[in-house]
Amino acid sequence: MRFRLPKLAVPTVLFALMAWSAMAQFHSPQIDGAKHKKDKKQYSDAEWMWQYGPPPAEGRENQLIQDARFYPFLKQSLTAPQSFWGVQGTKYKSLADTAMDFLSVPGKVIADDDRYLTITGCVFHFCPSRGLLWVDLNAAPKTTNLVAFAGVDWIRDSKTTSEPDAEYTLWLFSNQAFGLTADATNHIPAALVRSISRWTKEPMPGTVIVEKITHAILVDPDGTPHQLPIAALGITLPTPKPETDAQ
Repeated sequence: MRFRLPKLAVPTVLFALMAWSAMAQFHSPQIDGAKHKKDKKQYSDAEWMWQYGPPPAEGRENQLIQDARFYPFLKQSLTAPQSFWGVQGTKYKSLADTAMDFLSVPGKVIADDDRYLTITGCVFHFCPSRGLLWVDLNAAPKTTNLVAFAGVDWIRDSKTTSEPDAEYTLWLFSNQAFGLTADATNHIPAALVRSISRWTKEPMPGTVIVEKITHAILVDPDGTPHQLPIAALGITLPTPKPETDAQ
């Protein structure tokens, strides 16, 4: 048995179809496309990184840097120019590539306060060059996660890296500028300072040598450098070991 609309309903249906057709003609592809593009604006979302933290006790840094999302995240978050890693006088690497180099030998993934992730590592075949990536996962909706990268660079005119008195510079980059004056509202986060302090007190991998960091440079997202006292980042000079008398 075939279903038939009541005759009185036909004008109503036709009116609805005509109204729908008029609406479809009004919305041009250009307008709809622009609105769609605006609604689809991409923000830095680092929640996926949390799975690589503890357990195990030191996290899974190797699996993290191999995740297909990791390098694009670095490219999106770390865009400041850098001038300490590369071939001097020719071309320096991008900051994202520098961070990848400094994390290429796995270190640790540490979670703090159910909010912050610290990822550490060092350069392949040269672990005196160490790196730290710090991420604040508690970003407000549709805002960018605060991301910072710190790299420790050997001062080549000091002693060799196998000697405890060799000196190093810590370079700190962030995707957001920090206020350095007393009345600033966006100081370097205390959680980031604690993370750097803890990390710089650890010996170089495979050694008992704690690097002697004598210089600290903060670089704004636009590339502006600021010399900082090392204490501003929680860095202290290693305590010299007492010399033992020769027997």
